[in-house]
Amino acid sequence: MPTYGKEDVKEVLYNAEQLKEKAKELARKISDDYKGKDLILIGILKGSVMFMTDLIREISIPCHIDFMDVSSYGNSSETSGVVRILKDLDFEIKGKDVLIVEDIIDTGVTLKYLMKYLSSRNPNSLEIVCMLNKAERRRVDIGVKYIGYEVPDYFLVGYGMDYAENYRQFPYVGILKEEIYKK
Repeated sequence: MPTYGKEDVKEVLYNAEQLKEKAKELARKISDDYKGKDLILIGILKGSVMFMTDLIREISIPCHIDFMDVSSYGNSSETSGVVRILKDLDFEIKGKDVLIVEDIIDTGVTLKYLMKYLSSRNPNSLEIVCMLNKAERRRVDIGVKYIGYEVPDYFLVGYGMDYAENYRQFPYVGILKEEIYKK
């Protein structure tokens, strides 16, 4: 069985402390902007779990959380363009202020579909927060209200992000060596 370890990472872009500090900064903005509102954060599985955890620990206002599992990648490093909802929401979002929590936004294809899908449920507002934004790979126009870091076009792993379900557990964001995903 192959091992997937730190030696597969070419370079660490953001360490655990930088990521936690950025989550804290974003949480302060969110807490200010949504004070007095009925906020629900929707984490997109599986990648957003670490960011979502850091974020909600720092949000100082009442909020609810829910999760969706949405896929257009499967085990590939490129989006298929076909979006599938694997797990839908457990809670009603009609009339609520909804904030989608993403680890990284790449092409935007999946998120554009998701925004349209959730808009049909009549939330009061619908916005996006992401830790990492890879704008140069964007294929569709999508507005992101809160962005942690703008990142270059590298294949990133760690802090919830994976390649073929590996590397999610790393507490940092690193650049995966090309020979790993271009086999």
